[in-house]
Amino acid sequence: MTDEKFPGWHGTTIIGVRKGGRVVVAGDGQVSLGQTVIKGTARKVRRLSPGGREVVAGFAGSTADAFTLLERLEKKLEAAPGQLARACVELAKDWRTDKYLRNLEAMLIVTDGADLYVITGAGDVLEPEHDVTAIGSGGNYALAAARALMDSDLDAEAIARKAMAIAADICVYTNGNLTVESISK
Repeated sequence: MTDEKFPGWHGTTIIGVRKGGRVVVAGDGQVSLGQTVIKGTARKVRRLSPGGREVVAGFAGSTADAFTLLERLEKKLEAAPGQLARACVELAKDWRTDKYLRNLEAMLIVTDGADLYVITGAGDVLEPEHDVTAIGSGGNYALAAARALMDSDLDAEAIARKAMAIAADICVYTNGNLTVESISK
């Protein structure tokens, strides 16, 4: 979404937490236009099954752009079964160099239960240093909260839920209506 076409569109917090052999991706449901909540139950975390292998993806940004990227990611995974890193790099390369894709405004968190990546339109494929990553309006709040909780006895899902609750208390563009997907290798 460009600011010229959709001024004031905001919303989304997505977090990925890897702990104890599981990866959890959680996302809130809020989409806002300026000071108005347009929708509170959007589903921004999805399970993909290209070639029978499951991948969980969460997105922040334009929904149509994110769905375009998710479709492309599925194709990359079908071309390189079981190679999430390779598929992510190939998607990022296309995203960065393709004239059409270059204008897409979204970010993705993807995992196959072992690896966890953030993919951006700048050509980045980032793996978090501390087994936690977050994107979107409240991403930094959720990230800080989750990193503080990583040394606790909480499992990946409990950390993700608690971090999202903290982000929802701080960020006006984040709500507590969560979609949570868990995956193990």
